Amino acid sequence: MNLPRTLITAAAGAYAANCSLGISVAKQWVDTSNFRWVHHGLYILTATTTAAAFFACATRRSPAALALAPAAAPLFLLQHHGARPLRRHTRDALLAAPCYAAGLVLARR
Repeated sequence: MNLPRTLITAAAGAYAANCSLGISVAKQWVDTSNFRWVHHGLYILTATTTAAAFFACATRRSPAALALAPAAAPLFLLQHHGARPLRRHTRDALLAAPCYAAGLVLARR
């Protein structure tokens, strides 16, 4: 089992699930007004698995760590800026996408 690859896959999956939920709410396909904690829980899962993946990669000196490290900035901005205005929230969230994509590619090598 390749732990860094597994953790990067989990982090990217949590990120994708959180983005999917966010898009669904923004498009009013899903109403989470009674359970907003799901989006927040996915954010915490994303941040936690991203940190774990980074440290697992860094201890093995994997180049995936360098690809994943910049994802910390958008994750911080999401928490710091909040959800309003929606355009800024969307921009902050999408800034992390290339980090997860590059991390996945480099972890598969």
